[in-house]
Amino acid sequence: MTPFTSHELRKGFSSFATGVTVITCIDADQNAHGITISSFNTVSLEPPLILWSLKKHSRLMPNVEVGHIQLIHVLERSQEAMAMHFATVKENQFINIAHKIAASGLTQIEGCAAYFECETVSVHTGGDHNIIVAKVLNLKHSPDSQPLIFAHSQFLGLNLAELKTV
Repeated sequence: MTPFTSHELRKGFSSFATGVTVITCIDADQNAHGITISSFNTVSLEPPLILWSLKKHSRLMPNVEVGHIQLIHVLERSQEAMAMHFATVKENQFINIAHKIAASGLTQIEGCAAYFECETVSVHTGGDHNIIVAKVLNLKHSPDSQPLIFAHSQFLGLNLAELKTV
């Protein structure tokens, strides 16, 4: 194999299709924040653990450290604009976004395919990112929804009616 550039690595990674999530958290002043993340994965069923990654120097890192809670929203196919909205840092992120405040105090965006309320149990350094491992405390999902998929640097959808069950 020959050496590669970071651009080539990014292109290679784009061949792996991922779901698209928005993760919401609250800061010490109880202000809500959200960020689009595609590095979300299951870790364990017993105990119920997930992982996701965030840039080491992200302004949100203090809000997702061990013991903090976050709400992971698996976006539905029609929520491509939502993914783009939360992909950039902005003030008052939730203006004009249909949402409610969950019992946990976290902001819950409406109409998502699934929700995982989690508590961070460990944070690991992984290059220029931190890998957040979190325990699932609560979940809700809509089995008939179609998840938003990201591959080859574009948003895609699945036609669930055409998929065969395994």
